[in-house]
Amino acid sequence: MPSRGKTFCVKHVSVALLLFSLAARLSAQQPAPWHDPSPHKIQYIHVDDAVNLEVLDWGGTGRPLVLLAGLGDTAHVFDNFAPKLTPEYHVYGITRRGFGASSSPDSGYLADRLGDDVIAVIDALKLNRPVLVGHSIAGEELSSVASRHPEKVAGLIYLDAAYQHAFHDPNLQEVLKNVPQAPPLPPVPAATDAERANFHSWALRLKTLYGFEPPESEYHETREVTEEGHVGDTKPNKAEEVLQGEEQYTKIPVPALAIYAIPHDQGPYVRAHASPEALAAIDARDAAAATEQARAFQSGVPSARVVILPHAHHYVFISNESDVLREIRAFLATLQ
Repeated sequence: MPSRGKTFCVKHVSVALLLFSLAARLSAQQPAPWHDPSPHKIQYIHVDDAVNLEVLDWGGTGRPLVLLAGLGDTAHVFDNFAPKLTPEYHVYGITRRGFGASSSPDSGYLADRLGDDVIAVIDALKLNRPVLVGHSIAGEELSSVASRHPEKVAGLIYLDAAYQHAFHDPNLQEVLKNVPQAPPLPPVPAATDAERANFHSWALRLKTLYGFEPPESEYHETREVTEEGHVGDTKPNKAEEVLQGEEQYTKIPVPALAIYAIPHDQGPYVRAHASPEALAAIDARDAAAATEQARAFQSGVPSARVVILPHAHHYVFISNESDVLREIRAFLATLQ
């Protein structure tokens, strides 16, 4: 029969083992802390009353480039792309107000106010005539800055961004009247629990649907994370306010490069689930709209270089990275 001392010792060991087991299980349930691998520094720059913008600095030397993301995205969408430019240029990125880690006020989403935010960052960083590089909706910020303060920038690069929000074409709707309406795209299936398990599985879902994937850091900025570490819903943002704040621009008095995807690659899911006839109609309508917009931009900005990338994705800097890098370098080489 064991002594009281031995019984006490055994009980202590049993309790310790139980606590260790519980701690191990809790630790296994907790997702490991995630660290952004992109080689940038982050700072916050005051641009307006109670408004601070997240600004990424990937470093580099040479001419400054400022990257502006599309609607719904943050500057982290360039986390893989930006470092490819740092051997020749000093690269920054701005997350516009209403998105990601930047302030999200209730007002201030008119295109010219967003352009003023960009100017405030340029001034705060004391950048000497940087080149603005904008994707998608960011075309309006490029056009806003250049049309009102051309002395602030050396050039503009529109990454599938020189559409109506960036350069108004009054003939677009008339042109589209003669093009048959395209059928709706096949509905995208809801995400499964397995696809939402973590950001790696979420990235695989997007690649299956669209044929490419943004940097994982962008998911962390734009998606909620559940207590279990699963991918949650989209974080609240001010996308609707930005869309309502569009303005019309018709004067771009600085050197410009406009890269268009014509027609756009709709991705593996659409190609697999739309009929050949539907795909042809979708491509025809898309190509007509984008071609007319490219024509209007070239006509209205005669000095601009317009580049067409057939069947590139809207995220041209991801789907056609090498093409975009080549065109950017060639364009920048022409600037004073």
